[in-house]
Amino acid sequence: MRIPLLASVLILTLASVALAQDSLNVRLVGGCGTPNIADDVSVVGAYAYIADQNSGLRVILVSDPTHPVEVGYRDTPGRACGVTVSGDYAYVADFGSGLRVMAVADPAHPVEIGDLDTPGEACGVAVGGGHAYVADGLSGLRVISVADPAHPVEVGYCDTPGYAWDVAVNADHAFVADDTGGFRVLSVADPAHPVEVGYCGTTGPANGVAVSGEFAYVVDGNAIGLYVISVSDPSHPAEVGTYDLAGTATDVAIAGGYAYAATSPFGLRVLDIADPAKPVEVGYYNRGSQPAGVAVGGEYIYAAEATAGLRIYQHYGGGVEEGRERCGAGFALAATVVRGVLSLAEASSHKPQAASLMDASGRKVLDLRPGANDVSLLAPGVYFVTQNGLRSTVRARKVLVTK
Repeated sequence: MRIPLLASVLILTLASVALAQDSLNVRLVGGCGTPNIADDVSVVGAYAYIADQNSGLRVILVSDPTHPVEVGYRDTPGRACGVTVSGDYAYVADFGSGLRVMAVADPAHPVEIGDLDTPGEACGVAVGGGHAYVADGLSGLRVISVADPAHPVEVGYCDTPGYAWDVAVNADHAFVADDTGGFRVLSVADPAHPVEVGYCGTTGPANGVAVSGEFAYVVDGNAIGLYVISVSDPSHPAEVGTYDLAGTATDVAIAGGYAYAATSPFGLRVLDIADPAKPVEVGYYNRGSQPAGVAVGGEYIYAAEATAGLRIYQHYGGGVEEGRERCGAGFALAATVVRGVLSLAEASSHKPQAASLMDASGRKVLDLRPGANDVSLLAPGVYFVTQNGLRSTVRARKVLVTK
């Protein structure tokens, strides 16, 4: 995506920062610790819901992504490994304690209202059409009616060859990431009788799956990484593209033509999937990040990062188009940063002209005045100085800055 240059633009670099090889086109925006091991995340509206293993469900307000704050929690008897939110309910895959249903109409006070033990180990959960679909380890896929969330009832199941880690649902099909069985497609048109209709092998253990349109995206561990699989004919899923992520990929989310993969030890990876047959890596963040689960909400990426809790990222891609016109006469906007202070020069024209500091998404973060401006508290990243009321533009260069 390209961000229009609002007027005259030049790149600002913060003091004591430099180009780094451990991140590209992705910046860390904010974070909020959790008490245990953050394993999965679901984002709805202004809230992120974290499956925090031995600390259950944590609810974090993310209306200000730079300062997320926990507002509520509810412990679970097992180990919260997966979470999804639908309507006023959060569904938690609680490993040895099966499915737990939480009312989150009041996010600050989540309340468990229903539960159903499962025969295996509930690792992942998806919800659709009044049913919860649980990836239940060695017990395959369990289909649970949640028409009455306070009284979930298993209505059907289908075993898979290996260990079912994750599940995604699209219309009448459930898609299961099975560690030794690869990618499995199950018809759930009759939820009481789910039946496998297709599969596609993966080189390594399939850990995570997401579906968008006619394609499924599967990540595996210690092998290829990302697989793009056509499911236009669910009975004959076909691999159309791959990308080597290296390390162990544990989860994937799809939004806006990009795939966001959680990998260890190589952090968050961003791939352009405009051409599903040829995924291209366009960004990453690997500065001590170890995401296990990933979700996307609006312009932000939310990662469940083990002992770091929730981390929020922004992928700004190559979104800024470089200006090609030369400086016009009378325009002398110049900015320098020393020890966290941005010094803005006066324009040679004596007319007062408003200047602003913008982030990579084009959002204003600070009004600037000629002379000294304190920018020491800003997050690292790409910024732009814009000045209104000018007809000309200056050339801009894209850079990545990190503290």
